Amino acid sequence: MRAIIAVTSASAPLFDGRETTGLFISEALHPYKVLTAAGFDVDLASTTGKYTPDWLSQQPDFLNGEDLAIWNDQNSSFRQKLDHMRPAAELEGTAYDIFYASAGHAALIDYPTATALQRIAEQVWATGGVVASVCHGPAIFANVRDRNTNQPLIQGKTITGFTSEAEETMGIAQELKGWKSELVEDLAARLGAKYSRSAGIWDDFHVVDGRLVTGQNPASAKSTAEAAVRVYNNSA
Repeated sequence: MRAIIAVTSASAPLFDGRETTGLFISEALHPYKVLTAAGFDVDLASTTGKYTPDWLSQQPDFLNGEDLAIWNDQNSSFRQKLDHMRPAAELEGTAYDIFYASAGHAALIDYPTATALQRIAEQVWATGGVVASVCHGPAIFANVRDRNTNQPLIQGKTITGFTSEAEETMGIAQELKGWKSELVEDLAARLGAKYSRSAGIWDDFHVVDGRLVTGQNPASAKSTAEAAVRVYNNSA
């Protein structure tokens, strides 16, 4: 069993230039832990093979305890996989059973045109695998199609992801609009997907629609991966 976690290669100033967004660490680490514990051989990949850690994701509210120890240990299996990622173009999607798009706000920048990662997601779907995303990860679906129908993969399906309300609450909605990037709720509407969310913007919440599994926010990264494993096991 093999799984691949997509990682954003993008980085950008955020909060009026005070901080830098990139990969939200726990959104890759939590699924990595779940998938490896379930017996999957896990690869990580980004467009360039590089990443920038998101500033907010390194704060104690989001990174602490065992997760912080793993992150700080450059010899941990997670850091070794992350720090030595191959560019997605070098990988073949037919090798994987689960595709999981981690995120961070920076994913809004590069995921919509991340053709190599999108190809992998399409191949995983076409071969009966599970496709999953968390938080801003649905940005990858901007150009992911179901090869049987040639329609957007999420068309007619229910998904979740980071809420527009949360962007407003964080005070960065206007900055994101300046990026000319599509927010998750807007992407879902444009591609004909139904968007679902929890009442609370920070609740642990995920949606399963067949072989498509999506999570709302960083708190949902673990449960989304656990659901992806269950879906895989039930369909294998």
